[in-house]
Amino acid sequence: MNNARAVFLDQASLDLGDLDMGPLEQCFGELIRYPRSGAGQVVERLRGAQVAISNKVRLDAASLAACPELKLILVAATGTNNIDLAAARARGITVANCQGYGTASVAQHALALLLALATRLPDYQAAIRDGAWQRAEQFCLLDFPIVELAGKTLGILGHGELGGAFARLAEALGMRVLYGALPGRPPRAERLALNELLPQVDALSLHCPLTEQTRNLIGAAELALMKPRALLINTARGGLVDEQALANALRAGHLGGAAFDVLSEEPPRHGNPLLAPDIPRLILTPHNAWGSREARQRIVGQLAENASAYFAGAAMRVVNG
Repeated sequence: MNNARAVFLDQASLDLGDLDMGPLEQCFGELIRYPRSGAGQVVERLRGAQVAISNKVRLDAASLAACPELKLILVAATGTNNIDLAAARARGITVANCQGYGTASVAQHALALLLALATRLPDYQAAIRDGAWQRAEQFCLLDFPIVELAGKTLGILGHGELGGAFARLAEALGMRVLYGALPGRPPRAERLALNELLPQVDALSLHCPLTEQTRNLIGAAELALMKPRALLINTARGGLVDEQALANALRAGHLGGAAFDVLSEEPPRHGNPLLAPDIPRLILTPHNAWGSREARQRIVGQLAENASAYFAGAAMRVVNG
């Protein structure tokens, strides 16, 4: 432990009261924890602190300039779009994130979404709630076409740790896996261009970061290239898909379904095309694929590792170096 003062600006976004925060508390002389912090509270709460811990609270150039004692920002997530990395670098502030903590949780969630679409699980649940099974003339309902995933082709965009984990789960079901090339990345023989990949896949799963190159990566033109009954899974970032184009495609009956854990604005306070009640074969979950207790506890562990490494002079998981 050292004598640094640290402030966790939004602990409630990580901890539901079920985590052991001890490893993190031991890293600092003082750790002040707030459940959440509004934009107008950030500077005041960070006054005199050497370490800021944030999951989603924005730390922009103005906030960093107003906190001259700040030396380290620990991001309680992988994404750093809420941190002005250039401003932090210019002020000599190290930014370290967490990585790979949710691989099992997110891959499991993506598989659950794919299975729910393939088996039409929400439709059958709704049919039972509406009394359709109770009124049936035979022992079972087969009103909604069920797809066997064995033998089908899965396309993956983003073959990092998460994409690889999901690929292994899909292969265990007997699926053939193809990988797509991302814009702005060096070409690789085993990565297919989108216009080659999309017509071949029965399901497409997104596991890539949101960048200027990948924003609206899947738009109307790309959706049109996909098979009419193909499935689309997104547990990465909402901005990867043109949401209005997807809503239009589902309403038109093109695509067998889509399942998203992410939207372009979260929470979607200002509405979203995918929240319309008339969109068929769409499953939405509230960006909770990462949120198993095990995954959240790994974040605490990595935050502690990052802090300890920094104070030992061997900073790790640095994203603005």
